[in-house]
Amino acid sequence: MYGLVQIVMPVYNEGKNIAKTIATIEVKVKTPFRVLMVYDFDEDDTLPEARSLQGRYDIRLIRNRYGRGVLNAIKTGFESAEDGAVLVSMADLSDDYSVVDVMIGKLNEGYDIVCGSRYMKGGRQVGGPKFKGFLSRAAGLSLHFLTGIPTHDISNSFKMYTKKLLEAIRIESRGGFELGMEIVVKAFRQDFRIAEVPSVWQDRSAGTSKFKLWEWLPHYLRWYFFALTSTSRKAPLRS
Repeated sequence: MYGLVQIVMPVYNEGKNIAKTIATIEVKVKTPFRVLMVYDFDEDDTLPEARSLQGRYDIRLIRNRYGRGVLNAIKTGFESAEDGAVLVSMADLSDDYSVVDVMIGKLNEGYDIVCGSRYMKGGRQVGGPKFKGFLSRAAGLSLHFLTGIPTHDISNSFKMYTKKLLEAIRIESRGGFELGMEIVVKAFRQDFRIAEVPSVWQDRSAGTSKFKLWEWLPHYLRWYFFALTSTSRKAPLRS
C-alpha cells in the first residue's frame, strides 16, 4: 500500500508561488506528502521561501544534477525519490491537487501510472494558449483511439508513477515536458497498468511559464509517431 506521495516539483524563481502551492497541497491532499523540490541554481528566489517552510512541511531541496531545465529537474527528482508513489507537479498552482488521493487509490488498486486527464469526462483546461491546448487535446485523443493507450491526455505532466515503473523505463527524452509522454508510451508497450482520473488544469496566476512550444514540439512529435508505429492499432482500450 502506498501511504506517502513524493511530489517531484521543478522550480525556477517560484518565490511568489511556492508558499501558496504548498499550503494548497496541505489542504487538498490527505495522504502524507513529501516535496522533492529540484532547483537549477543557488540564486533561485524559490529557495529562501522553501527553507522558511521546511519546519512545517517535509520539503527536500535538491540541486539539478544533470544541467538546467525542467527535463533534467524531473529526472533528478525521479532518481532522488524512494520506493513508493511519485507525482510530478509544477509549482505554479496549475495542477489539480484535489485528485491526488484518488490517484494514490488507483496505485493501491495495482496500477503503475495514473494520468491526470484534462480531456476525459470531468476534466478540463482553464486558460493557457489556445493553439497549445488544441495540439495537446488532438494528440491525446488520437493516440487513445488509434493505439488503445488508456488515457485521453498523454501530454499532461501531472502524472503519478510507482518507483518500480520509473526504474524499468529508460528515459531518452531531450526536450522538456514530453518526458511524461515517453514514459506512458513505453509503459504501455511493456504492459504496465495505466489509469487516468479527471483533473482540471489552470493557467498559472503568477510568474512566467517555462513551456517552450516551438522548441519542444519536435520532441513531442517524436513520441507521438513512436506510439503510432510501435503499438498495435487494434489494441483493446485498457483501464
